[in-house]
Amino acid sequence: MKTYRPDLEECVGRTVSGFSHCGKRVVWHFQEHYFLVFHLMIAGRFHWRKPGASPSSKRDLAAFGFEHGTVLLTEASPKKRAGLWVLDSLDDVQSLHAGGIDVLSSDETRLREQLLRGNNTLKRALADPSRFDGIGNAYSDEILHAAKLSPLKRTSQLNGDELNALVQAMRSTLVKWIERLQQEAGDRFPERVTAFRDEMQVHGKFGEPCTVCGAPIQRIRYASNECNYCPGCQTDGRILADRSLSRLLKDDWPKSLDELE
Repeated sequence: MKTYRPDLEECVGRTVSGFSHCGKRVVWHFQEHYFLVFHLMIAGRFHWRKPGASPSSKRDLAAFGFEHGTVLLTEASPKKRAGLWVLDSLDDVQSLHAGGIDVLSSDETRLREQLLRGNNTLKRALADPSRFDGIGNAYSDEILHAAKLSPLKRTSQLNGDELNALVQAMRSTLVKWIERLQQEAGDRFPERVTAFRDEMQVHGKFGEPCTVCGAPIQRIRYASNECNYCPGCQTDGRILADRSLSRLLKDDWPKSLDELE
């Protein structure tokens, strides 16, 4: 395990002068135009500790010392995917951006254009960082449930009402969660960072009853991720094929809520 504990003021000669985001990356901006850019991936986290704290476990990747405390960078997953870049220009920072637009600062016309750019499933379109800035896996599930749309419906199949519903759901879902998480953290350092929340409607809720219609939440597994949805609210009662389980069960794979019961 390679770890290091730089003192940031020694590293760049000054102090942190700004904090922002670039897609799903977190950017620390220092005076003299130095930048630290982090991509936490799935399991990366920041933790605020007392001054002088150092990495002490296998999941601790680095420690950054400040006058009043230490920021620990950790990653719980055995697959170390989190990234850190040290850059000296804003152009270099911008080069890491995948190109997606910010949902809350873009007008509805722009959001529709991004959704209809290419013919993909709605799940893929929402989670595509070249389309949208940092929606990701969890909130794409929540957005599609709010819009009452199947994750496997293709963008070319959207009618006008469905497109409007999806745009509205994108904004309302993100605003709701930003406000909820800000209220939860208050003026404290946000320690409870997770993609699985009790208040979520479908993400991470496999097998639990939908709070809207009561149908059991279903999932589609792919690679190291999964997509969660409600068949009652989103697919007219159809159970969507899972790449692994549906192939294994073949004719025994339930295709509707009635067969599931």
